[in-house]
Amino acid sequence: MEEQRWVHEGLITESLPNDMFRVRLDNEDLILGYVSGRIRRSFRRILPGDRVQIEGGRYDSTRGRIIYRLHNKDSND
Repeated sequence: MEEQRWVHEGLITESLPNDMFRVRLDNEDLILGYVSGRIRRSFRRILPGDRVQIEGGRYDSTRGRIIYRLHNKDSND
């Protein structure tokens, strides 16, 4: 049986060691996010101020996996 997951969008507020980030979700919750393997393999650079999609499990709502970096309107990439 597959675990239910939620997906939210948020803003990276702080960069922590070991590819961990503090993320402020759109509903104003602060959670700890870590980079998914797909982003790590493609060498995507994630910096404070970036908007991301983050996926979390049903049991721990304080941690989540960053699965996608959204394009900012004011950036060049």
